[in-house]
Amino acid sequence: MDEDKPQTIPSESLRLDGTPHYRTKYIMSGHARSISAVKFSPDGTMLASCSADKVVKIWDVVHGELIQTLEGHTEGISDVAWSHDGEFLASASDDKTIWIWSIEEFTMVKVLKGHTNFVFCVNFSPLSNLLVSGGFDETVRVWDVARGKALKTLPAHSDPVTAVTFNHDGTLIASCAMDGLIRVWDADSGQCLKTLVDDDNPICSHIKFTPNSRFVLCSTQDSTVRLWNTQASRCVKTYKGHTNRTYSLFVDFASGGKQVVCGSEDCKVYLWDLQTRQIIQVLEGHRDVVIAVASHPHRPIIASASMERDLSIRIWHDVNSPDRM
Repeated sequence: MDEDKPQTIPSESLRLDGTPHYRTKYIMSGHARSISAVKFSPDGTMLASCSADKVVKIWDVVHGELIQTLEGHTEGISDVAWSHDGEFLASASDDKTIWIWSIEEFTMVKVLKGHTNFVFCVNFSPLSNLLVSGGFDETVRVWDVARGKALKTLPAHSDPVTAVTFNHDGTLIASCAMDGLIRVWDADSGQCLKTLVDDDNPICSHIKFTPNSRFVLCSTQDSTVRLWNTQASRCVKTYKGHTNRTYSLFVDFASGGKQVVCGSEDCKVYLWDLQTRQIIQVLEGHRDVVIAVASHPHRPIIASASMERDLSIRIWHDVNSPDRM
């Protein structure tokens, strides 16, 4: 298979019983080292990926082809995030910087400096005017995107920060870290409003707000995904069956928020029913740990990416859904 050329997998015949049945549509290759994150653009037409190979790649989701490679970081990249208007992409790197890229020009427009160690995670606010980042310096930083300056530095955790995110209206920031804590912050004042912690205190890998901001989904390194009620500060659902003991695995909501999707250290992708917590499908095909997963913003499509022995990105389509590309 030629590098950067997608491999197309034929879909199975359509079943109309309503059961999700994801199949690989494309296998995309091009990164030279472990892929650390994949993110769909807000309109779902593009996918950004980043890797320990120091580059970001932009892919055409419809055709499974490479659009552009963004180069400039001097160390590996752990995370990428799209602005909500789709005009910019942020990349967080072990070189201690965050780069803001113009998607129209595919050029770097700003470099954010301030973290004193690896930058591990990044996300834009809903208005795209702010950026939140976290890193191995144990801080959460809030940035003014237009000015390229840090507005706040929160002494957030006692271990490296693994994920940061805004809620739906940008009033809250959530962070999680290797100290096992999830913290919810007032985005304006920087005040810590809530600390969510499980009795077993496993390392928290990744977090995602529900659309109404009342719940936070969290993947943890005890092979569990938890759904937390932020108002009541308690875990209301747990999802199990995958393997997660070593790496920070991304977690997401799929299919309009009805499913939970997470990678696994057994080289698979797991899908659970959000309400019943039952595993509804296990996606097989990767040949190494699946760190990165992302759900398409509008359609039943999932992207996943794997580590050194594989280095592929897979685009999965639900062949049972009439809403396919």
